[in-house]
Amino acid sequence: MAIADSNTLTTQEPKVSRWTKIIYGSGDWGRASFNTIRQFFYAIFLTDVVGLDARLASFAALISIIWDAINDPIVGALSDNVRTRWGRRRPFLLIFSVPFILAFVLLWWAPTWKSQFLLMLHVTLAYMVSDTIQTLITVPYLALTPEIASGYDDRTSLTSYRMFFNLAASLVTAVAAPSIMDAAVHSGTTLQQAYLIIAALFGSLAAIPYILVFFFVREGEISQEVPDQHFSFTQVLSHLWKNTPFRFATGIYVLNWIAVDLEGLMIPFFLLYWIAQGDLLAKVNLFGVKISLESVVLGFLLLSATLAIPFWSWFAKRTSKRMAYMIGMSFWVVVQFFVFGLQPGQVWLIILFVSLAGLSVSTAHIIPDAIFPDVIDWDEFTTNARREGLYYGAINFIRKLSSALAIFLALQALGWFGYQSPPKDAMLFTQPPQAILAIRLMTGPFIVVLLLLAIFFAWGFPITRERQNRVRISLLRRRKKKKAADVAGQPPLEHENKT
Repeated sequence: MAIADSNTLTTQEPKVSRWTKIIYGSGDWGRASFNTIRQFFYAIFLTDVVGLDARLASFAALISIIWDAINDPIVGALSDNVRTRWGRRRPFLLIFSVPFILAFVLLWWAPTWKSQFLLMLHVTLAYMVSDTIQTLITVPYLALTPEIASGYDDRTSLTSYRMFFNLAASLVTAVAAPSIMDAAVHSGTTLQQAYLIIAALFGSLAAIPYILVFFFVREGEISQEVPDQHFSFTQVLSHLWKNTPFRFATGIYVLNWIAVDLEGLMIPFFLLYWIAQGDLLAKVNLFGVKISLESVVLGFLLLSATLAIPFWSWFAKRTSKRMAYMIGMSFWVVVQFFVFGLQPGQVWLIILFVSLAGLSVSTAHIIPDAIFPDVIDWDEFTTNARREGLYYGAINFIRKLSSALAIFLALQALGWFGYQSPPKDAMLFTQPPQAILAIRLMTGPFIVVLLLLAIFFAWGFPITRERQNRVRISLLRRRKKKKAADVAGQPPLEHENKT
């Protein structure tokens, strides 16, 4: 497939303004607030507050996340075909912002039923409702990325702004949520009430950025030019499979986020039952102030990740997205081996190593999302169709389905190895040695394997900076020809993939 030499062409595409990057990037505050609390605390909320057996909790998570994965491509295709005066994507952000808050609070309500089956049914339905509302916001939001930024490095920059808000929100949430919970419990509030307070607070803060994006960010011209597109399920699979860069990007994306999700799932268990040896209210004396162990560790992890964003953005611009990702993940592999070797009571060592891991967590947040818009350009280049919603829906579907399976197996493993829910209001509780071993393995070696596989897919990713620039220039030429033909009243030009 021949592509025009980019050295002989120029583009007139405007750079994305800093104001647009800030407003659009703030939308990830909403995503991260929602996902961080759920990622770090939902599993332990189900076992230790709802009182659901870990194996039943895994089935509830699997069923509900499979449903959430299924509705991603549906919402993506829907947003591709919506036509309003405000564009294709932004109306979703306004309409579903308030339901987003209410659904998030529902997720953290623990009924007082004694039946394990009824508890599992409630958890499943609450998760399904909550995730459906989230999907109706996040898929259209993410699909705006390639419409706002078209350049190879501009997309890395826009994604870096997004991930700054993402990691900043994760940092605030991960540090504040346990501290708010401790304060609430010590004031006489139950754990259930504390979770509801946290859900209402962070759910409300999460909705505000989406409203700002609706009012202050404009969709690109591409959004107004594409025709309605309707595809059967087999056609969708055929389009996705034929896109070679999509296959590699999917491998990176899925393995990357399973590693991040599994790390987030296991950290609270690792801290409480291995490092703190079952002290459920373990604290760290930090600058003379006693703070929750979870807050300190997660805080250092996410602070390190947030501060590293400018470096990875700069490094990807100096080298390439692929090189930045491979180096970042390789460093994380080394750190995870040290984490696995930690012993009980080594609080300051776990803080040190999670801070180092945060440098790579930053890469994991930026690069896969910066790579993915290039895949959509390649699809337009080869098919002459623009399907951001379809692609983002598909990648979310695949990612959530694989993450659901990983979380299911992790929780099942805890149950198989004898993990037990602590008694209500317990302050000290130890797990069986085999359950501790399972927690340590899933926090260390399992993540290493995932990261090594992600590095392999990144090594094979075929779109370089030069190739993406050539594709982009060819697309600009094609759009100009089409616009000229429309003005002249001529029939549409057949698309070419040789320029």
